[in-house]
Formats: sequence, structure tokens, C-alpha cells
Amino acid sequence: MRRRSVCGRVGGRSGVLVTALAAVLALGSPATPASATAKPGPHIVHAAPHGTGDTCSTARPCSLTGARDAARIAAEREARDVRVELADGVYEVTDPLRLGAADSGRAGHTVTWTAAPGAHPVLSGGRAVDGWVKNDDGTWTAAAPEGVTPRQLFVDGRRAVRARGAACAATTCDATKDGMTGATATGIAQWKRPTGAEAVIKVRWRTYRCRIAGVAGDRITFAQPCWANSSSGTGRTGPAWDSTTVDSARYHGVAFFENARELLDKPGEFVWDAVDRTVTYLPRAGEDPRRVHAVTPVTERLMVLDGAHDIRVDGIGFAYGAYHQPGTDEGYAGTQAGLTLTGATGPTDHAGRHYTKPVAALTVRGGRHVAVQRADFTRLGGAGVVLEAGTKDTSVTRSRFTDLSSGAAYIGDTEPDPRPELAGERNTFAYNTVRRAGVEYTDAVGIWAGYEAELNVDHNTLADLPYSGISVGWGWNQPETRESVLRDNRVTGNRITDVMRVEHDQHDGGAIYTQGAQPGTVISGNYINRSAYGNTERDGNGIYLDEQSSYIRVERNVITRIGYKWVSNWADYGIRNLATGNWTDTDTPALAGTGSTMRDNHTELDRLPADALAVARRAGAHPERVEQLRPDLARTGRASQSSTDGDAPAAYAVDGDTSTDTRTLAEPGAWWQVDLGEVRRVGQVEVWNGASTATADFDVQLSRTADFADATTRHVGGQALRPTLLEFGGGESARFVRIRLAGTGRVALAHVLVHP
Repeated sequence: MRRRSVCGRVGGRSGVLVTALAAVLALGSPATPASATAKPGPHIVHAAPHGTGDTCSTARPCSLTGARDAARIAAEREARDVRVELADGVYEVTDPLRLGAADSGRAGHTVTWTAAPGAHPVLSGGRAVDGWVKNDDGTWTAAAPEGVTPRQLFVDGRRAVRARGAACAATTCDATKDGMTGATATGIAQWKRPTGAEAVIKVRWRTYRCRIAGVAGDRITFAQPCWANSSSGTGRTGPAWDSTTVDSARYHGVAFFENARELLDKPGEFVWDAVDRTVTYLPRAGEDPRRVHAVTPVTERLMVLDGAHDIRVDGIGFAYGAYHQPGTDEGYAGTQAGLTLTGATGPTDHAGRHYTKPVAALTVRGGRHVAVQRADFTRLGGAGVVLEAGTKDTSVTRSRFTDLSSGAAYIGDTEPDPRPELAGERNTFAYNTVRRAGVEYTDAVGIWAGYEAELNVDHNTLADLPYSGISVGWGWNQPETRESVLRDNRVTGNRITDVMRVEHDQHDGGAIYTQGAQPGTVISGNYINRSAYGNTERDGNGIYLDEQSSYIRVERNVITRIGYKWVSNWADYGIRNLATGNWTDTDTPALAGTGSTMRDNHTELDRLPADALAVARRAGAHPERVEQLRPDLARTGRASQSSTDGDAPAAYAVDGDTSTDTRTLAEPGAWWQVDLGEVRRVGQVEVWNGASTATADFDVQLSRTADFADATTRHVGGQALRPTLLEFGGGESARFVRIRLAGTGRVALAHVLVHP
């Protein structure tokens, strides 16, 4: 902790006197030699991947545990900082490096675990998989190391994919509390070892992964308690109104089955056979398994700080950490944001108080003044960092998180009213980069925080995520959560792009997502671009004040190209939220929360002004390009359509608002069009489908004349997205732009943009 200067501002004659005094002190005197007052340097302990003994010198470095023991003695005996320097290389961790109160700094000093100068040490929980033998079908097989159950495989650092099949619709794979049909139609009944495979199911914001336990005729049963915890009726799966279990009306089928030898048909896929204890891999182009470095994660937690304080972790890598629970009978019964329901029994819980966080490579429990900086978390089977059990005044900064099966960071816990010593307070996650998290567990979020106070999530860069980017708060307005320790949190200056990626089929989230009443909380200065962009339905938000989110100020954010609403506060029991001074390219209905208001926002933009660009450029861990909006020629045009159904006029598609829809009657060749007023050069047309997603199998026509005799036509065979983009390479000269059905039906549009 820095000490505040007692000198204050120095100027005039007093400044001259202080300067002269400083010069005298710098020279020293016989009575007070400089060496007597100088702060001693840190005690340095050296570690290396193959270190042994207890000398811990540069010439004879220790192992990690040996260095820990030496640092513990030094911290206890010496009144100075202790620095543990890790030499370059990979430290294979079979058990986590555990640091506790005895390993902490004392009397204002700090114990630092850091990379030696110029080194890039990595704590690895992985084991090599080698001895590959080629099979007749072009695959290669290797025996797994003793005691290892490979769930992930990385080949020369690149993630392989567990072999997976096609989707199975609910009409075939009909799920109930007891299992599902579909073994015959999917071919599972003929698989050699179906009990090694898993069903992967996605229902709205949840993901479920349960192993097949047995097949009898057309019937498939699953491991317990995974399937029971994925189904309704336990009283433990969430709020009483929740209808997102595998046996709910919202279930629409199995996304895919995975990990069966019969599914291994694409380069880069692998299968684990628990009976033969072998891994079989189909190489990518150019790969020779005899020469690759294949690694599977084995050790779950690589470093655990339990009750530690005044510790710094600096410049250390964490790789190949495992997450075993999904491969057990517990499976992965997703609830929200990467947390799961576990255990065969437990208390009735509608507020998620007893849900289980994923395992993380670095865990801090009950930490005080712990600083993690310049760390590198990559190729993990679980999450990156967990801060829990009353961790306070702890920070994770300037670190990189990439290629993680689960989320990057889980901060805090799910108890709304913890004892003071178990409350998460004044923690910081700032200037970090999070990319490609949630690779395997696609319901995970980039950064999750539970019941935290004075949390600071600042200037992080998040990109390429399957679900929400940042999630703060918990509880779903359940009675026991309406008053909690949530307060004064800040989500500021973050850059969040390409999240809620539609190919992952996770819905009802946002780039920034909140729950619960949290007075004093501010969401400000964030740049959000492309959340749920290209969706097949009106879903996905920029800033989502969900459920009981209350007393939150949303200001000066730049939010563009959002699948649905740039800000959403739909529940009446969300109280007194304020959205002000934000910039966005659409509009949205007024906030629904009691006493919630919107004012002075800059909406329906087709160009970002200079002040918005300045905010967007400052967002994130480091400067990156901001995607400027393209001018919209249709905005000032005159829209018309073949007919109008109810209160859904043609003008709604050119009003700059993706939350209002046009709609024609169902008729042959139904159409919508816009007159640009004069012939213009058109380079691109964006077609945003309406809420009913009715517009499908249609032509987009560009014409100089109203009779469309000279029309250039592009056909879209499927359903329009939000948006469907049509490029006109060198530009087409047109005054009229028409969207016309090829057959019979409705044209329903939220937005049509015509770019020069």
C-alpha cells in the first residue's frame, strides 16, 4: 500500500527550504549514514522447474514447494520483502501450490511470486499423451497416462474437439425426467460403447452435459444425479417460475452427442475410451502425431491462496488446468453463467445460493491484499481465476485469459447476506484481456461477480464469447435476496465485442448483465459492439438490467449493432435505474422498472460523433479500432409495403429502431420497399427480421425505376437474420430497394439499412 505524502503541495520559499534540506540529507552526515536509513532490498528465493534441495540460490534453485518453505522462513525472520523468482520453463504441478497465512507478508512487507528477469514460467496441470499408433482408417491411438481421464486434448497448443454428431430435434430425442427417446434414429443403439458418450443440451441461457448411462431399445438413460439436476421437480433448479430444464417446453432437442468412436469423422476431433483407456485422434492437415506435442489437463487447481494476505503473483503463466466434475456422474447441470447444480440432495433453493462455481487454475479464498498481475491463463479445462470466501482488497490486473473451457474470472459468492468476514469487498479486475472463454461450457460468462461490494471491473477487453461478457449480481428477485450486500460496484471503460455469438445458441443475456438491488452501482464508459449480432430471433442485449436490478446508473456508454435492446430493464421490480448520455444506433422502449428513467441519450445514430468515438477508443485494456457506423440512405427515404397488418406500418423499418416492426398480410409475393428519393450508389443492404422472424425465402432488389424493370436481384433462401447482410461489390445505382417474398407469406421487418 502506498503511503500518502505528508508534505502536501510545495511552493514558494518553503519549497526552496525543502529542496535544500533534501540536498543535505542526500549527502548524509557522520551521525546519520545513508546506509543506516536505507530500506533493505528484498530477500530473493530462486525456483526452477527441476529445482531440488533447500538452498534456493541462483546456482541451486529449489522446487516450488521448497521455495515456498524458504520464503516462509525468510518472511518470518526478516523485516523486509521476500521475492520468489521462478526461472524459465514449465512447472508440472500434480498438486496445487498452496499459500496460506504463514506464506504472507508481515508488518507492511510483501511476498512476491514472480518470473525471474526475462523468464516466462508456466505452472502446468497437463500430462503428455504420446506413443501414437496409426489405425487403418487414418486415425491415431495412444494409451492415456496412468490415472488420467482425458476430457480435453491440446495438440501443439491447439485445442482438439471431442468428436460430436448432429443435432437431434425434440420430436426424436424427447426428454423427460427419466431420460429420452431417440437411440434408434440417432444410431446410438448400435454404438459399441454408448456409455462413454454425453448429451449436450442448450435451453435458453443454460447448458447441460450428462453422460449416457444405458440404452434399452429406443430409450436412453443418463448418469445420476446429473439428469435429475437437469430436470424439473427437485425444487433446487432455480426460481419456481423457471422453465428452462431439459424436460421443459423450451427444450428443443439435443445440440449434439459427443465422445463416441462412431462420431470421429472430422480432422481435429478425438475420442476418449474409458474401457481401453485410449485416446483416438484424427489429425489435422500437416500433423504427424509421432512428432506433435499432445497434452491433456489433469491437475485442477494449480495455485491456491487460502487465508493469504500481502502476496503478489506477477508474470506467471497458468496452463492445462483440469475440471473433472463434468466427466463424473455429477455431469454439468448448468444453472447460469457457468455455475452448476450438484449433489443428489440438498435444500430447496430458488435463489441459487447453493450452486457450484467451476474449478479455476488460480483460487484465492479469504484473501487480503492479494495482487495478481501480468499473468497468462490459457488452454484450461475450467476457469481462470476464482476469488471467494470473503476475499477483499484483491486485484487481478493486466493479465491475459484465452482458450478457456469455462469463464475467465469468478469473483465473490452466492450468499446474499454473508457474515462480514465472508463478504467480498473492494476487489478489482482491470486492464485484462479475455478472448475465447466458454469454449466448452458455452453458458459461462467472461467475468462473473456474485454478491460483491465496491467491486471495480475496469478497462478490460472481452471478445469472442458465446454468452454474456460481464455479469454482476445474483438472486432473481427471490425473497431471501431482495436485501443483500450488493452495492457501489463499478463496471467502467470495458471493451466488449462479438459476444453472445449466435452459433452457440445461448439466449437471454447481454454484453453487461446485472441482477439484484445494488445502490451506487455505475456502468459507464464501456464500448459494446456486436452482442447477439446476426441472431435468428429478437434476443440479446447490450446492457441488460435483469430481474431485480435496481439503483444502477448507466451513462456515457457506446453501444452498437445489438441483436435486440441496447439497454433492457423489463421487470417492474427493477427500481430507480437511470440510463443517460449513452450513444447507440437504435432505440428501445422506455425502461419498465419502477421509477426507472431514460434521458439525454443519443439514439438512432447512423454515425458515431467525435465524443462517442473518444469514449469507445479509451475503452479496453489497450487501444483498438472502433467500428464506425455506416451512413444509412434509407433513413430519409419513403417506405411502403404491399399491405399492412394492424399497427405495423412500412415506416417502422426506416425509423432507426430495431425494436419496432413492420408487417404485411400473408399473401403471394408480399413486399416492402423504400424510395431513396434519387438514384444513389448502393454498396450494402442490411435486412433485420422482425420479432416474428416471418421473413424468409425472399429477393432483395435494387432498381433505378419504380417498375423494377432493370432490377438487380439477390435471393436469400432461408430466414432473414438480425441482420442479413447483402454486399453489392462495386456498388449498384438504385433509387428503389425492395424486399419481396418468392412465395406466399408475410414480410415483417425491424430495420432495413441501405449503405452507400
